Amino acid sequence: MLRMAVPGSRRSQLLRGVLDLCLLAVMDEGAAYGYEMTKRLAARGLSIVGEGSIYPLLGRLERDGLVDTRRAISNGGPPRKYYSLSRQGRKALAAGISEWQATREAVDSVLGRIKEEVG
Repeated sequence: MLRMAVPGSRRSQLLRGVLDLCLLAVMDEGAAYGYEMTKRLAARGLSIVGEGSIYPLLGRLERDGLVDTRRAISNGGPPRKYYSLSRQGRKALAAGISEWQATREAVDSVLGRIKEEVG
């Protein structure tokens, strides 16, 4: 028998595919360090995203030229690494939003039909 994924697990799997886009979106609000980004994400309903999930993605975004970084002194700790969107990152964010909207509309169309049939 085919088993459906546990709901929390499904959400995590779905989020993996768009987490980089979500990070670019919160950076569009201004430069931030990793923990600050997790707080911004949580404020928008993505509280399941922790620092351990985003740092590998931030490294990839930096290597891909989508973010710029700078180090700044922090109060009582090592310097913090701040991330901000690069010009290329802004273009990637705009393209990603368009792709997400098209995908969401297609999925909503399919699921909407099921909801009508079940309801």
